[in-house]
Amino acid sequence: MSLSPPHLPEWLHWLESCPSTNTWAIDHLTALHHGDVIFTPRQTAGRGQHGRTWHSPPGVLTASFVLDRIPIVQLPGFSLAAGLAAIYAIEELVVNCQGVLRLKWTNDVLLHGRKLAGILCEATSIGKIGRVVMGIGLNRCVDFDSAGLDAGAVGRAISLHQVSSTVPSELLLLERLRHYLLQTAGLMRSESDTGLSVLLPAIRSRDALIEHEITLDLGGEKISGIGAGISCSGHLLLRLPNGEVRSFVSGHVLWSNR
Repeated sequence: MSLSPPHLPEWLHWLESCPSTNTWAIDHLTALHHGDVIFTPRQTAGRGQHGRTWHSPPGVLTASFVLDRIPIVQLPGFSLAAGLAAIYAIEELVVNCQGVLRLKWTNDVLLHGRKLAGILCEATSIGKIGRVVMGIGLNRCVDFDSAGLDAGAVGRAISLHQVSSTVPSELLLLERLRHYLLQTAGLMRSESDTGLSVLLPAIRSRDALIEHEITLDLGGEKISGIGAGISCSGHLLLRLPNGEVRSFVSGHVLWSNR
């Protein structure tokens, strides 16, 4: 059953349709509060990392979460922290997902090596403090064949209903996602590296790229190597063919999950 007004929690802003929940949240940010959630059952022009399109066929849970008072120094690792929060929310509600979800740096949640959710964090700042809009597209009950998406658009995606006979409602997923994201935001409010440091062991234990051959697309350059983990700042570590380990703050990962 889809969410619909008027019986919604006060923190939830329900939109019948919109181009992008992240764009809507950013455009209305002055009227939104910490913990507010923007949800639409019909997103028509979703955005992913590096300007890519996020396809939102029926069955994708699309929502954005407003998180306040995040120090700018914490932003490089925030997508990973948000991904971990999403994993905790999904695992709490879907028994079949427990222990098998992984993080693909910087912003994807994988199930059995296939994309279950994508995350896009966007921030505005005043001085050293930022407001983060964290958008998520979660494949809840998606019929990819009926959606008419080609293999490239789907990107080896997977939906919750393909692994579980019981799928959580949209409202329950949103409530649990919000719960764990608020906890994450509280940890990340430290201007030292304390917040991310607390989460790093769990993030590293979910690292989908560790010891995999990957290519990092930097826009004008592609660099290949072996995934060597996540740095203390949330950067990707890549072991190059000459044995050097380099740290990358951004880039698009091309890889094969073998």
